[in-house]
Amino acid sequence: MAGKKGAVRRLVNLLGAGVMMATGLAASSARAAPLLITAFGDSLTAGYGLEEPDSFPAQLEARLQAQGYAVEVGNAGVSGDTTAGGRARLDWALADRPAVVVLCLGANDALRGLDPALARANLDAILARLGEDKIKVLLAGMRAPPNLGPDYARRFDAIYPELARKYGAAFYPFFLDGVAARPELNQADGIHPNRDGVAVIVDRLLPSLLPLLPPP
Repeated sequence: MAGKKGAVRRLVNLLGAGVMMATGLAASSARAAPLLITAFGDSLTAGYGLEEPDSFPAQLEARLQAQGYAVEVGNAGVSGDTTAGGRARLDWALADRPAVVVLCLGANDALRGLDPALARANLDAILARLGEDKIKVLLAGMRAPPNLGPDYARRFDAIYPELARKYGAAFYPFFLDGVAARPELNQADGIHPNRDGVAVIVDRLLPSLLPLLPPP
């Protein structure tokens, strides 16, 4: 009888150990799952002219991971894309169900002199969709080239702060802050940042992004 009771106890102990191991593995897996951030934009986020490790998404991911954040930063940048193009491919960009989106579109609209009202409507629709999906957003603003005149610049530049207020999005006023018009931080075309320029962008943008992330 004592031998039977001992066998039962051993079986219970084994089952308990198995449950504890399974629970521990599940908890470990949950802790290890990284938070997905998607950089959604044009050539500035795609990394035009750069090696992949030097692109904005890669440098942002490396910087966050170095600070202890369990994140992955997906690259949803398409060179040459306008706000209309971004709006058209939004479903694709959200297919991985990111928790946070860094939205940086509009540079090509301005370079082509497209009507700011169209850019506003497209960005409005993108932000509305992100809000419906409960995705946190950091909206990175752009500025119109000075050659388009003050009226165009006034209408275009106002899009970003006004939409950020409308949707309660985190806001970084100018994606190229500290980099634009500085030859040493740009590629030969004078438009796209080089590796060092991207590093400056990450440095300056990071404080606006961190409040959207859980503690490291």
